[in-house]
Amino acid sequence: MKRIGYIIVLMSLTVMFFASCAPAYYVDSRPVEPVYVRPAVPYPNAYWVPGEWEWRGGGYVHVNGYYVRPRPNHVYVQGYWGRARHGYAWHRGHWR
Repeated sequence: MKRIGYIIVLMSLTVMFFASCAPAYYVDSRPVEPVYVRPAVPYPNAYWVPGEWEWRGGGYVHVNGYYVRPRPNHVYVQGYWGRARHGYAWHRGHWR
């Protein structure tokens, strides 16, 4: 009985590990970022997070930027297109 519990826990951890791995999606060339007007600043000290690219339905789709409250003691690292052997892949922006 103890062995079955151990196997169940081990299988659950394995599934969670592989589910957390994000696949990389590649394109031959970097898409052109669309031109859009940045809205007015909604409140003092608002930080503009630039637009990002998301993989949807077999291709990258641009998602417009937005304002957020800056995180204390953090800096925002903007997303970028990274060159790889298979083409280009988008690396999301994040707070560091």
